[in-house]
Amino acid sequence: MLLCLDVGNTHILGGVFKDDKLLARFRYATHLIGTSDQLGIFLIHILQANNITPSEINATAICSVVPSCDYTLRHTLSHYFKTDVFVLQAGVKTGLNIKYKNPNEVGADRIANAIGAVSAFPNKNIIVIDMGTATTVCAITKTKDYLGGTILPGMRLGMESLKNNAAKLMEVDIEIPHRYIGRTTRESIQAGLFFGQLGALREVIVGYKKEVFINDAVTVVGTGGFSQLFKDQALFDMIVPDLVLNGLYKAYEFSMNH
Repeated sequence: MLLCLDVGNTHILGGVFKDDKLLARFRYATHLIGTSDQLGIFLIHILQANNITPSEINATAICSVVPSCDYTLRHTLSHYFKTDVFVLQAGVKTGLNIKYKNPNEVGADRIANAIGAVSAFPNKNIIVIDMGTATTVCAITKTKDYLGGTILPGMRLGMESLKNNAAKLMEVDIEIPHRYIGRTTRESIQAGLFFGQLGALREVIVGYKKEVFINDAVTVVGTGGFSQLFKDQALFDMIVPDLVLNGLYKAYEFSMNH
């Protein structure tokens, strides 16, 4: 079995694969990582809660956008699971053609999303929209060229920025608003967060189609915690919640065979 961890700024998304099948998935707050022992004990317990014996894990893989956590993660996995740790990072062979000016700048989570998308939608032009702490948009061609993308503040980051920098604005629940025009400050913030993100993403998608996918079909794939809020907005062709885990699994498999 392969234990995969996607380490984001807010959460760690974990999954366990066996024979190409995702057996279990879980989340853990990144700020709670603590020591390698604390994280190791959590992983042991969450595996057992999913009826997986920790000794069944014979390989581990991570992708991380939080460098300060990387040492603890590697030490935890090597100590508690006695395996070498595969790290998805710049320079690792993935089957993608990274067209970024500096490939080292591409976040590991974006690479994993791209690999997962190419695997799920072969021979298609793809736009991947990952809605987490940041909202990232990536363009991948049908020939597996990773062209680059767009990064904008995610919905929670936008809300926290308003709360922290405007004296009379408060923290709100992030949810689908009932109307464009809020009738309270709370409703107004919720409408701004939701429709602002929706409008920005629609504009970016149109721009991608004009710049690189001219007169060519493209599949728009949504993923990340907030993507489900937009499932009825005709924004995505498909929502794939486990895209990053699937991509990390595929990257591990590719590295083992090349």
